[in-house]
Amino acid sequence: MIMATRSRKRQREDQRIEMGKAQIDLEEGWGVIEKGITKVKSTLEGRDETPLNSETYVRIYTTIFTLSTQSHPYNYVNELHDKYKASLEDYITSTLLPLLREKYDEFLLKELVKQWSNYKLMVQWLSHFFHYVERYRSQKQSASSLTTIGIICFRNLAHREVKCEVKDIVISLINQERDGEQIDRALVKNILDIFVEIGLSDMDCYKDDFEDFFLTRTCGYYSRKGSDWFWEKSFSDYMRTAEECLKREMDRAARYLRPSSKVKVYKEVEEQLLTVYASQLLERENGGCRELFRHDMVDDLSRMYRLFNRMTYPLGLILHIFKQHIIAEGTAVVMQAENAAKNKQADKKDVVGFSEQIFVGKVIELHDKYLVYVNNCFQSHSLFHKALRDAFEAFCNKNIAGSSSAELLANFCDNVLKKGGSEKLSDEAIEEILEKVVKLLAFFHDTDLFAEFYRKKLAKRLLFDRSANDDHERSILTKLKQQCGGQFTSKMEGMLSDLTLAREKQASFEEYLQSNPNVKLGLDFTVITLTTGFWPSYKSFDLNLPAEMLKCVGVFKEFYTTKTKCRKLSWIFSLGTCNIVGMFESKTVELIVTTYQAALLLLFNSSDRLSYSDIVAQLNLSEEDVVRLLHSLSCAKYKILVKEPDTKTISPTDVFGFNLKFTDKMRRIKIPLPPVEEKKKVVEDVHRDRRFYIDAAIVRIMKSRKALSHQQLVTECVEQLSRMFKPDLTAIKKRIEDLIVREYLERDTENPNVYRYLA
Repeated sequence: MIMATRSRKRQREDQRIEMGKAQIDLEEGWGVIEKGITKVKSTLEGRDETPLNSETYVRIYTTIFTLSTQSHPYNYVNELHDKYKASLEDYITSTLLPLLREKYDEFLLKELVKQWSNYKLMVQWLSHFFHYVERYRSQKQSASSLTTIGIICFRNLAHREVKCEVKDIVISLINQERDGEQIDRALVKNILDIFVEIGLSDMDCYKDDFEDFFLTRTCGYYSRKGSDWFWEKSFSDYMRTAEECLKREMDRAARYLRPSSKVKVYKEVEEQLLTVYASQLLERENGGCRELFRHDMVDDLSRMYRLFNRMTYPLGLILHIFKQHIIAEGTAVVMQAENAAKNKQADKKDVVGFSEQIFVGKVIELHDKYLVYVNNCFQSHSLFHKALRDAFEAFCNKNIAGSSSAELLANFCDNVLKKGGSEKLSDEAIEEILEKVVKLLAFFHDTDLFAEFYRKKLAKRLLFDRSANDDHERSILTKLKQQCGGQFTSKMEGMLSDLTLAREKQASFEEYLQSNPNVKLGLDFTVITLTTGFWPSYKSFDLNLPAEMLKCVGVFKEFYTTKTKCRKLSWIFSLGTCNIVGMFESKTVELIVTTYQAALLLLFNSSDRLSYSDIVAQLNLSEEDVVRLLHSLSCAKYKILVKEPDTKTISPTDVFGFNLKFTDKMRRIKIPLPPVEEKKKVVEDVHRDRRFYIDAAIVRIMKSRKALSHQQLVTECVEQLSRMFKPDLTAIKKRIEDLIVREYLERDTENPNVYRYLA
C-alpha cells in the first residue's frame, strides 16, 4: 500500500470535500471503484507490475466516502457493501478456484497457500477502500467487519470445495513422514494455519474440518502398525518403538497442530499402541513384564513405567507382577536359608549364626535392589512403595529352621555389633548395615519379639564386655527410636546409661578400698550395679559362696550402704565370671569360668572326692544347674574334673574328683557352659506382655470414645498395636470379654454388639 505524505493527506481531504459537495450516482461511482479493484487483481496476479498510485487510491477512497455519506435516497452504503462481497466472490470463482482445480497432490497445497496469501492481500486492500462503508454500517446496525466477510466468502466458496482433497494430501504427507521420508514441513504448517485462520478465532472449523479427520486417520495408521509390531517385535523392542512414535507425534503436534490437539493425538496413539495390547504385552510368555524383572532390564522397566503409568489397569498389572516377583525371590531366600540350616544340622555342625547371616543378608540385598527399582525405574510412586512393603511382609515373617524372623534379625544385629563380628568392616559400612536393618524391621510383624531378643543380646554384650563399639550401640538405638518410638528403646537406652553409672560406681568402690587400708579383699573384685527395671530378668539363687567370695560381697554391701539406703541389692551370681588358677601336675593353668563353676571347683580345695548329692547340697543350686556345671567340667572339651563312672552323662550316683593330670597347650583357657535354650521363655514372656498391651489399647480407646461397636473397637485396636506386633483378632476378642468380666466395659443393653466404657 502506497503511503501518502502529510501534504498529500491534506490534498486528499480537500478532494473529499469537493466531491462531497456534488452527488454521485451509484453506477458512475462504481465504475471508478471497479477500475481500482481490477487494478488490485492485476497486481496480485502479476499481470500488472505498476503499483497503485496515490491519486487513484484517493479517488477510489473519496468516491466510496461520498457514496456512503450522501443524504437519502442517494446513500448507497448497503449497495456498496453488497458489491464488495460480490467482488470477492467473483474473484474466488473466476480466478482463484480455476487455479486450484488444475492442481493436485502437493502442488495443490502450494497453490492454495499462494492463493490464500494473495486473497488476504486483496481483502486488505478492499477493506481500506471500503473503510467508510464498514464505519457507517457499524454505527447503524450490528454487522460483520469487511475482513470477516472476506474470510467467510473464501471459506464458503473455496475452502469448502477443496478441503477434503487437501486433508487427504496433508495426511498422506504426514504418513510419509511417519514412515521416515522427508516432507515439506513448512507447507503442512501453512495449510493447517489456513484451517485455523478461516475459523475467525473459533476453533470449530479447525476441529471439524481437520482435527477430527486427522485423529481418525492417525488411529487407523497406528492400529495397523500396532498389530504388525505386536507380532513382529519383542516386548522391549515394541516399547522402544511405541515410545519413539509417541515422542515423534508430540514433536509433530508441536510443529503443525494447535496446542489443544496435542493431548488428543497422544491419547489416540497411546490407545492404539499401548492400551489395546497392554495386558497381552505385559503378560507375554518368555518376554513380558516378568522377563524384565528376571533379567534386571532396568532401562526397559523405566520405559515400561513411563508408557503405562497413566493407565489404571496396566499399572495395576505391573504392580501385581512386581509384588509376586519379589515374593518369589524372597521365598527362595527363605528356602535357601532353611535348607542350609538343615544341612548344617545333618552334618552335626553349629548352625548358630548361620541362618540369620544367609536370610538377613540376602533380604537386605533384595531390598536394596528393589528399592532402587522403585526410586529410579518407577519414580518413587507410592503404589510401588506399598507393593514393595507388602511383598517383603509376605516372606519376612516366616519361621526358618524353627526360629522366627524377629529372632534371626536380632541375632544378625548381635553378630554385627559384638567383638569379632565385624572386624573387617569400616565404621561407615557398619552404620550403613545398621540403617538397612532398621528399615527392614518395618516389614516384621513381631517387632516386640525382636525388641526382647535384641535386649537379651544387648545385655550379654554389655555385661560380658563383648560389644565392639559403644557408639554403634547408641547409633542403632537412635535409629530404632526414630522408627519405632521412644517406648521401644527406653529400656535399652537405660541399660547403656546403667553401665556408665556402674563404671563410675566401681571407681568409687576402688577409692573406698584405698581410703580404708584395713579392708583387704585378697583378690580383684569388680561389681556391675544394675537397675532392675531396665535389664532382662535372670534366675537368682542363694549360692553358697566360698569364703573368699563371701568376704568380697560383704565389703561391697558395706560400701553400698554408705551411698544409698533406699535401694536393695540382689546378687545375680549366674552372670558373674572368675579367673582361678588350677595347680595341675604338668603345669599351672589359669581358668576363666563362671561364678557357679568357680564355686564348684573351689569345693575341691577341701575335698579330694565329692558325690553328686554332696555338690548339690554344698552349692545350694537347682539340680538342673548343677548338671550343667558338672557336664562342662567333666564331660566336655576340658575335663578339669574326673568322674566315676566315665560316661558322657551326669547322674545322681556319680562321684567327682579333681583331675591333677589335666594338661593343655594353653596356659589360659576359657571353659564355657552348655547354652541354655532361652527362646521359648522369651516367646512366652512376649505373648504374656501382649495381653497387657491389648488391654491397655482397648481401655485407652474406650476411655476416649465412651461407646464403640465391636468392629470399630477391633479396627482401632489393631491400628494402635500394629507398630509393636500384628494382634490376633481372636486374642483381642478374648481380652474384650475379660475386660467386661473385670467391669472395665459393658455391653449396650439395646445392641449387644456395642461396648460402653465404665468409668
